Parts: sequence; structure tokens; C-alpha cells
Amino acid sequence: MKGIILHGGHGTRLRPLTHTGPKQLLPIGNKPMSQYALEDFKEAGITDIGIIIGDVYPEKVKGFYGDGSKFGVKITYIYQDKPAGISHAIRLCKDFIGNDRFVVYLGDNILRKGLVDYTKKFQNSSAEAMILLCEVDDPTRFGVAELDGTKIKKIIEKPKNPPSNLAVIGIYFLTPKIFDIIDKLKPSWRGELEITDALDLLMNSGNTIEHDTVTGWWKDTGTPEDILHANQLVLDSIGTPNQFVISHDSEVRGNIVIGKNTTISRDSFVTGPAIIGDNCTIGPAVRLGPYASVGNNVTLKKCDIENSIIMEGAKIDAKIHLVDSIIAHQSEIEDHTHPKKHQFLLGERSQIRL
Repeated sequence: MKGIILHGGHGTRLRPLTHTGPKQLLPIGNKPMSQYALEDFKEAGITDIGIIIGDVYPEKVKGFYGDGSKFGVKITYIYQDKPAGISHAIRLCKDFIGNDRFVVYLGDNILRKGLVDYTKKFQNSSAEAMILLCEVDDPTRFGVAELDGTKIKKIIEKPKNPPSNLAVIGIYFLTPKIFDIIDKLKPSWRGELEITDALDLLMNSGNTIEHDTVTGWWKDTGTPEDILHANQLVLDSIGTPNQFVISHDSEVRGNIVIGKNTTISRDSFVTGPAIIGDNCTIGPAVRLGPYASVGNNVTLKKCDIENSIIMEGAKIDAKIHLVDSIIAHQSEIEDHTHPKKHQFLLGERSQIRL
């Protein structure tokens, strides 16, 4: 089997964080979110991977993943000139896929359980597709499956009146038959070739689509709130047998990960779950956590930070209480006033003087 990671899209709901790079490279638990998809593929034995890149800093994607060798996989890059829908992106992969079965994984999705069991199920199946479903609170935000007993009756994209609360998550198990189906599609009202339309047409053409229901959790990280929630879920795995946050060079103290060459002053305090990268300076007088992710080469002084993501190279030297915040790479916050509570969403290389 082969794997496809969708790495395009403009990430408009995440601006200004996406003004300087693709959303799929934003870190969750100090790891780009699309790396979780790549690692799921590798764990499931899928090492021939295509990454679909668009016009949002594709060189940064290539710079991070390279040819895939440092991750133990082989990567082929496929260019999509405009965001024209998931089905359009899949159709671009026809030559790469050849006659193989394959899995499409949206690069801004994170799945707690991984792909191993689902991949085995599809490999042993005669179905032309398999989708994963997850119960959600607001199904109007997603493609939704309507079931008739145990069989899929219909798949609807973002319905105003959902027939169920079973969202079709961003992982699709497919065969090359999908390419002929996509060739028959017409753009939706959004001007895109919808994956839900392709699956519905595939099914109505007499093909079998199987489904499975996700256990554990699944997260679509389309908004800053989603990213912070995903960060919480990932950090909650620290210290468990199947933790997401694995670094051979880091020290794990209970549910806190501390990178190499990182110093924490004696008057600072870290409350887990939390992760701190390499070469960081924490202190003096810092209160960090819970649910804090701090990237490499970060300096924190005099601040309180909880439920926040501080990216690589950021510097905060302020009597400030940050909550529910995302501070991008190389940003700086300095303070000359009294401590207050703040919430920030800072793009790359931002500077704030308080």
C-alpha cells in the first residue's frame, strides 16, 4: 500500500500563524502536525508516501521532510496548483499510485489510535473504499455518513440537517477505481471536487464502501482552539505506553518532557503535562503549565504560561500571565508594566512591548 498526505490549503482560519508557512507544519507537542500522519503510516508499514503540496511555502515542507530518509520512509512530492478539493488532490496522485491500494491522510488531522488495525482490515477486504467515522458534537462542520443498519446509505458534505452525528474523518482507504469516479465529478457550490461526492458516486456505482468507528479520539486542527485542544490531548499521552511525545535525547519526568541542554531556574516551577524543547532557558520566576508546549531555543523569564504553545526561538521576558495562547517562531514579548492576564495569537517574528 501507498500513503498520501494532503499538505495544501491556505489555513485562513489560522492566520496570522499561516502567513509564513503551511498550517500542517504548526507544532503540536513540539512536532509538526503532519508528522503524526507520516508516523502513523510508517507504524502501519506504509513507507512509500506522496505529499501533496500547494502554493503556501512548499519549500518549507520539502526542507523539513526532505526525501523522507530521516523518518525511515520514501517521499514523493506532488504539486497542486490551487486548492480545488480533496478529490482533485487525489486525482493528481494517479501516476504515483499505479495499481496499488492506498490511504489518504489529511495533514491537519491527528488520530489517537493510529492506522495499524484499520490498514490490516482494508488489506484483507474486497471493498473499493473504507472510511473512518467518529461521533462529533457538531456534525454540520464535517462530511456526515447516514447508516442503514451497519451499511452506509449516504455521505453528505456539511449538511444543514445532519442525518447522524457520525463525521467522516480525514483518512480514506481507497483503490485506483476512485480515479475514474473522480473524472466524472462536477465541482460543488464551493468550486471544489468533494471527496464526499466521490465516495457517494463510488457507492452508487455498485461498489462496496466499508466503515469503521474510531476509538480513542480524533482531532481536526482547523482553528487555534482546535490546535490548543489537540496539544492538550497529545500532552496527556506523556508517560503512557503509547505516548506521542518521544525524544531519545530528552528527559521524561512523570508527565513532563525536558530537552537536552535546557536549564530551569530553582525559583521556577513546571506543572505537567508539559514539554520543553532543547537549549531553552526557563527562569527566573517562571510558572509553566499545565498543557504548555515550549519549542527549542526558547527563553522564558518572569512569566506564567498555561495551555499555550510557544514555538521555536521565541523570547518572553515579562511579568505576564499567558493563557490559551499560540506564540509563533522568533516572536518576542517584553514588559515594563504590572502583571496582567493576556491571550495572544502571534504570527512569526511578532514583537510586543507592554
